[in-house]
Amino acid sequence: MHLDVHHLRDFYYRSELGRAAQKGVRDKLTARWSDVRGLTIAGYGFAVPLLRPFLGKAEAVIGLMPAPQGVMHWPAESDNHSVLCDEVRWPLANDSVDRLVMMHGLENGDHPLALLDEAHRVLSPQGRAVIVVPNRGALWARSDRTPFGYGQPYSRGQITKLLGEGGFITTDQTSALFFPPSERRIWMRSARGLERLGSRWGFERVGGVLMIEAMRRDTAAPRGLRTADRPPLRVLEGIPLSGAQPAWRDRSDPPRR
Repeated sequence: MHLDVHHLRDFYYRSELGRAAQKGVRDKLTARWSDVRGLTIAGYGFAVPLLRPFLGKAEAVIGLMPAPQGVMHWPAESDNHSVLCDEVRWPLANDSVDRLVMMHGLENGDHPLALLDEAHRVLSPQGRAVIVVPNRGALWARSDRTPFGYGQPYSRGQITKLLGEGGFITTDQTSALFFPPSERRIWMRSARGLERLGSRWGFERVGGVLMIEAMRRDTAAPRGLRTADRPPLRVLEGIPLSGAQPAWRDRSDPPRR
């Protein structure tokens, strides 16, 4: 179940808790991806709060927002970098993305392996993806006051296994959001300190979100169908097609085997 884009916008940009959560996750991401010159960066789900530091530095920054969620103009004060897309058919070429971040995407999708298959397709051979998901054992996954309380939370073992099934290998694992999902003043004042403390002492189990960095594992057996291999749906099986091809096929395309 995808949350509405307006709900996500209001949380991250109009609530103190959302702004604190945005900073906690984004700081971890930018520390890992410090040099993005010449790179194409894409975010899927509602990942745009994490992408702002890359604007003006990367070659291209794209916010992919799934149709069930809806789309909004982002960034609000500049040219639009966001696009509405099908959950498992993104308007991006094969091997075209150098860095991919997914937040509020995987845990809310109906077909997680198909979604990972699409991420595998667009990610370049040496590209890296960071998957942000709710930590199953943490407080954030148990509270519906934040977007991390919706969808399917994961344990570290579960998300690593799922990524492996999707053709990825895990290259690094960390956590963020070590403060409770509460807007009480005491927690908001101590949020930055708790984030530093949690990172320094490795309290990974209590972090509200898991952040898993992964790369393509090209030797893995393919799961599902890549976009290039998806045949047209034949509704009327058994009726001769007389050699005709679908209207959407380019006549210059080579025949499928």
